[in-house]
Amino acid sequence: MFVDTHVHFYDQWLLPDAEAAIQRALDEGVGKMIQADIDSHERPLMWEIGDRHRGVLFQMAGLYPGSVGEDWKQEMDMVMESVRVHEGRIVAIGEIGLDYHEGKEFSREQKEALRVQFELAAKLNLPVNIHLRDAWEDFFEVLEDCSHLGLRGNLHCFSGSLESYRRANRYGDFSVGIGGVITFKNSRLAQTVSAIPLEKILLETDAPYLAPAPHRGSRNESSYIPLIARAVAEAKGTGVDRIEEVTTQNAEKLFGI
Repeated sequence: MFVDTHVHFYDQWLLPDAEAAIQRALDEGVGKMIQADIDSHERPLMWEIGDRHRGVLFQMAGLYPGSVGEDWKQEMDMVMESVRVHEGRIVAIGEIGLDYHEGKEFSREQKEALRVQFELAAKLNLPVNIHLRDAWEDFFEVLEDCSHLGLRGNLHCFSGSLESYRRANRYGDFSVGIGGVITFKNSRLAQTVSAIPLEKILLETDAPYLAPAPHRGSRNESSYIPLIARAVAEAKGTGVDRIEEVTTQNAEKLFGI
């Protein structure tokens, strides 16, 4: 069995086909899938789909950095309410992090929201699921300040350097989520993955985004996890069965699923 550690079945690009996509994933041996939370607008649909597929779909709780604005404290109140209502069913605080790709207008608020959610994860003894884009240095600044919290989690959609992976692990216990990027022709991610311990690797799609080759540019879905596993196996010089076994163990241990 494979685990997709990051998917958005409630996204409007995937939602009309979500039920069929879940079945296709199961048919391909992807037995567990984790939905990342975004904000109060997307959250009800996430839980609606998750409730229909208990034991197969698992949910996170968190405020996505791209959703952080002037009202971020009100959004955080709703994250807290989700944690309260769904006590015991939330497997991670995520996806959280920093994203400056569209600008740094709310960089201060993003960093504040990240600190609050790091503290929430530590209080609940839950892992964190980290989204980063064009913001590594500020992330390391916040992470270092929060190193006393004993954080654990994964760097979602990882495409950074080996040094970035190692630096994150100075301040916590972090795995990397490897998705479709590893299959891209000009990506150097395979070289980085070859040097990261297999016990620190998770598989993910980020569906409906970042579909692996040969589907690049089209809608992604969890049934493509075996394509990503094959690319990881090639990078690690081992068999797909080994990747399936270890990455599933890694996911089940980290997220408690």
